[in-house]
Amino acid sequence: MPLTLAQFMLEIGKLPNSLPLEGAVNIELQEGVLVLRALKATQEQVEKLLQKQKIAGLSSTEKTELDGYEKIDNHLSLINRLSRNLTQIQN
Repeated sequence: MPLTLAQFMLEIGKLPNSLPLEGAVNIELQEGVLVLRALKATQEQVEKLLQKQKIAGLSSTEKTELDGYEKIDNHLSLINRLSRNLTQIQN
């Protein structure tokens, strides 16, 4: 179900001024909708950190890095949903 304009504005207001980890995201066009995705290198780094977390644990720096990637994932999911909803509304 598409978001109303008021819901969209509330969600946009929750986003940070910029996403962390500059250079970690790629913009693609799929079926006329802009889609933001983590770069393959970013995905590989997340997998590496997740594996290390399971086996040996992470340092505080690595935990901070993994948290940053989690935030990126949450923001990308939200932006992609909003983009799809807006495209549906316009069509």
